[in-house]
Amino acid sequence: MREFFQQQILKATLSKSLGNDSLIQTLWSGYGQILKMDLINSRKKIDTAIIKFIDLPDNSSHPRGWNTKRSHQRKVKSYEVEMAWYNHYSKACDTSCRVAQLYGSASTEDSHIITMEDLDAAGFPVRNSHLDSEGVKTCLSWLANFHATFMGIKPDGLWPTGTYWHLETRPDELQEMANGPLKTYAAEIDQKLSSCKYQTFVHGDAKVANLCFSKDELSVAAVDFQYVGGGCGMKDVAYFLGSCLNEYQCQEGEEKYLNHYFSELKLALEIRQSKIDWTELESEWRDLYAWAWTDFYRFLLGWMPTHYKIHSYTKVLSEKVLKELI
Repeated sequence: MREFFQQQILKATLSKSLGNDSLIQTLWSGYGQILKMDLINSRKKIDTAIIKFIDLPDNSSHPRGWNTKRSHQRKVKSYEVEMAWYNHYSKACDTSCRVAQLYGSASTEDSHIITMEDLDAAGFPVRNSHLDSEGVKTCLSWLANFHATFMGIKPDGLWPTGTYWHLETRPDELQEMANGPLKTYAAEIDQKLSSCKYQTFVHGDAKVANLCFSKDELSVAAVDFQYVGGGCGMKDVAYFLGSCLNEYQCQEGEEKYLNHYFSELKLALEIRQSKIDWTELESEWRDLYAWAWTDFYRFLLGWMPTHYKIHSYTKVLSEKVLKELI
């Protein structure tokens, strides 16, 4: 790592020197690395920090073959958005929607670095790929509190419309879709979600892999805010449920999980003394759940039409939406 960034880590963590580092993962398409860094004599009284090092390449190798100029620019902006998120918004998240504490960030012409709290050391060392019912509810509670925290706030410096599959940022995938009603009405589905009255911040990639669990799995903290931005909270909810449940579990648990999310959202808004018309918000967002799921389905059909998330439950929801449009 460059000397400049080493000095930035030392400054951010108030450490005398840096110890060993270990690779957590490489970033998508070879855009850098996430490291765990040992700290020596930190005045913050911390032993480790997480370093997200973004090194923007001249040429990238996308695992699905989407290594276009547009794809590159989208990724570049996503890292700028993530830095803006941590610098200007992350402090608003309390223990009910826990995120890593930012220690510092810095940039050069072609690289960025984000130095942040080690969530493992902070009490969130567990990672899951599948969840039981209580685990799903724990994550939905995080989403509800996150959405309540940023309800009605303008996403300055973030994506105007959050989520990595947003139609405006995915024209290549739309072009690749086979002709059909979902392709024909893609813009109308996007407009329905984007024009809803009640807007918040959406995480934008709220899959179970981006949630860190406490040892007792009763609380979570979220990572990866590259696609945070404005939008309807149902985008996060639909995407999250699809990330950890199979089609049968989605179908059988839909009412239970939506009821839990809305119960938690109502409570979170009350705690924050929101003046929002709750009945109107709930009615609008419940209706948009199927639209949010269908919007992601549209992306999958262009990006990877053989994806495992394209199943009978997905198709039933999309047919419900298309009936309102055709």
